[in-house]
Amino acid sequence: MGREFVELFDHWAESYDQSVIGKDLEYKEVFLNYEHILKEVANLVSGNVIEFGVGTGNLTQKLLEKGANVTGIEPSSAMREKASEKLSNVPLLNGDFLDFQINSPIDAFVSTYAFHHLKDTEKAQAITKYSSLLSKGGKVVFADTVFKSEEDKQSVIKEAKKNHFFSLAQDLETEYYTTIPVLDEIFQSNGFSVQFKQLNRFVWLIHALKL
Repeated sequence: MGREFVELFDHWAESYDQSVIGKDLEYKEVFLNYEHILKEVANLVSGNVIEFGVGTGNLTQKLLEKGANVTGIEPSSAMREKASEKLSNVPLLNGDFLDFQINSPIDAFVSTYAFHHLKDTEKAQAITKYSSLLSKGGKVVFADTVFKSEEDKQSVIKEAKKNHFFSLAQDLETEYYTTIPVLDEIFQSNGFSVQFKQLNRFVWLIHALKL
């Protein structure tokens, strides 16, 4: 993950929790049903879980409530500091989707609102790595902004500009939001069956099972 994204989250740490509950009108639809999205992810996993992009620890709390044993990976020191205020006895390690250390068998990899920081080639590298670390029945469960097609993405960008949501439009144009067909190919080519479920206009649940 590039340094620019780490710096973004360093600056966002203090106000992140206000953004996800809809205080930022421009991103309100992106975070619509936020608590439900976290619960959808947490309900699908158990055992030893690696969480990427812990942020302020909101998903981590849901995972702990479900009895998961969580190790958090977060490249932003400011976010790790905020998360540590909510979490106790949870290892919060510096790292990202591609650069992390684990010392025990893993049952699932999870993440919300973060996988789009990787280019499609990097997404493929990450899923290949997870496939090598998971046994049969292991899972990758991500929730992130994904589009049905490139045309659908361009339509959403056009609408954002029409509504004067220029920061949202810029994010959608400059970050690496991908499409369902691209992700479907990546997961299947790495030995997963994968299902996609739309959770709001932007966010899809990606539920991949190692075969």
